[in-house]
Amino acid sequence: MGAIRAALVNDYEVVAQGLVSMLREYRDAVRVVEVDLSRTVGQPVDITLYDTFAATQGDGEAVRKLAANPLAGKVVVYSWNLDPALVSAALANGATAYVSKSLPARHLVSALQAVHRGELRALAPADGSGTGVRGDWPGREEGLTPREAEVLALITQGLGNAEICERTHLSINSVKTFIRSCYRRIGVTNRSQAILWGIEHGFRPDRARIRVDEAGREQR
Repeated sequence: MGAIRAALVNDYEVVAQGLVSMLREYRDAVRVVEVDLSRTVGQPVDITLYDTFAATQGDGEAVRKLAANPLAGKVVVYSWNLDPALVSAALANGATAYVSKSLPARHLVSALQAVHRGELRALAPADGSGTGVRGDWPGREEGLTPREAEVLALITQGLGNAEICERTHLSINSVKTFIRSCYRRIGVTNRSQAILWGIEHGFRPDRARIRVDEAGREQR
């Protein structure tokens, strides 16, 4: 079996590129050929990895549309949220598998190979080895955690607290806690200041399709 051809889908380039970096040393097994920022897959691939950072979860319209795209191959939802009901909804929406974002890169590659072979539908770490934070996200250098960054990204997009709860499947109290801790980290005191900070620090969604050639060079 040759390398799996994969596309990555997310609205934030730093998130997608973090995943590209994770997979780079495994290019003989999984080769990323396209990164789609606020776009759908534009060339035939074996697997499309849908990263849920600041995006609708697997139970939303985005996954249904992606699964209906004949170019996308098998759609894998890549998420921190492992709620069984959400996993079931994603699979019902046409996703082939649902994989935890806390998996180390080598386990993620093994999972994608299993999906490609038709042997896997859902995977989360079975022990404590997969509990660390993986990939990249906007605001990481400023000290924001992945969840704080995700909430700030949604605030920057103009979503209210109730909409953030719906998008992330977090409780309203959790959302408020993340907002307070996020404000402290970035040194703001209200939503307007947070939105301005987010705009100035790359928290608005990107829009592009980036193709990657055999040598790993990006072509925009």
